Amino acid sequence: MKTITKLFAGAATVIAIFTATQSDAQTMSSTTTNGMAFKIGFGVNGGVFTKGSEMDYGYGADARLQYDLSKDVALTASGGYTRLRWKNSPLNFQFIPLMGGVKAFVVDRMYLNAQAGTGLAIEDGANMNFIYSGGLGYEWNNGLELGVKYEGYVNNSASDLYFMKTGQFNLRLGYNFKL
Repeated sequence: MKTITKLFAGAATVIAIFTATQSDAQTMSSTTTNGMAFKIGFGVNGGVFTKGSEMDYGYGADARLQYDLSKDVALTASGGYTRLRWKNSPLNFQFIPLMGGVKAFVVDRMYLNAQAGTGLAIEDGANMNFIYSGGLGYEWNNGLELGVKYEGYVNNSASDLYFMKTGQFNLRLGYNFKL
């Protein structure tokens, strides 16, 4: 639990720094008339699992490529590192999530997003078949992004680290750069 506390304390520090140091050079407003643009973002996340899950908590980091189709819709592709902690055990389940999705801006800079993909397990004998998520968030003009989501995991029953299906409620703090 100390790791989660450190993660959220670090996230709060990042929010304070980016909020205090807005720069016109990093403003996220589009210079094109149709809103089409590429962005790359980096983020950290942490979450807690649903009641009855074999997992206790999870945390990770990611890089996300975003292509704005218009001012209201964007396509996303992301990869990173995730570590899930088993309840009452020193064991962890570590994997590299690879996901694609859609982000829809519904009110100003507030968005809904959905993603699906797979996870490449780091441990030998561990398999991850499917990851899905849905959530909402807010993207400030200075590049800062804060989101919450539910992220579900389904793995292969042949895996040595078998948990079949579980999910977590996750908080993500990120920062986007316009390309």
